[in-house]
Amino acid sequence: MPDGNLVKEGERVDDLELSDLRIIQDPERFCFGMDAVLLSGFVTASRGDRCLDIGTGTGIIPILMSAKTEAEHLTGIEIQAASADMARRSVELNALSSKIDIVTGDIREAASIFEAASFDVITCNPPYMIADHGLQNPESALAIARHEICATLEDVISASEHLVKTGGSLFMVHRPFRLPEIITTLTRYHMEPKRMRLVYPYIDKEPNMVLIQAVRRGKPGMRVEKPLIVYDSQGVYSEEMVRDYGF
Repeated sequence: MPDGNLVKEGERVDDLELSDLRIIQDPERFCFGMDAVLLSGFVTASRGDRCLDIGTGTGIIPILMSAKTEAEHLTGIEIQAASADMARRSVELNALSSKIDIVTGDIREAASIFEAASFDVITCNPPYMIADHGLQNPESALAIARHEICATLEDVISASEHLVKTGGSLFMVHRPFRLPEIITTLTRYHMEPKRMRLVYPYIDKEPNMVLIQAVRRGKPGMRVEKPLIVYDSQGVYSEEMVRDYGF
């Protein structure tokens, strides 16, 4: 199908600069950020794995994972119908309909949408802010993406514990200021933190992102990986960001 039949008025097509992949985005809603790209690079998925992306938005993480991993099949669930529709069209744009499914649904109703323990890997780039933190328009797409309006951290982790197989992993990107809550909630739902990497905007600044992997019913013990520095100087990406992420 020609691109013109997939892209609606006001939308744009962005080149992901990876395996000729592209994505449809609407600048008036919510466009993916660096956190999604970093999460897609932090995830490990093996041949034959079935993966679920919670709150997939416009499908950026499953689309990137289709090229970065050997996962057999990827599913994205998104509560906002307009974003889910955009994700489906991006999947079709990339001829990935046989590998990626997009489901419109509420992760809080996961038990009625998916079978228990039906995924090997779960990913999530959740809203970082608690619902009432600086919130102005709770119905806007941007607010839903950034604030815990439709799903809390506990909702995400609880659903992941239900949906991932024993020994399977949840990969998540979040904000360091919520690390105590993240760790305690993970362990409460039998998701053992196994890997963590802090992301720093500059080497002399505080971290502003954390990448974390938790394993369902995993043994205790977490590896803290070396820091990821985004910029060497103003507007100049670090060698690792250029080499490994294409920035």
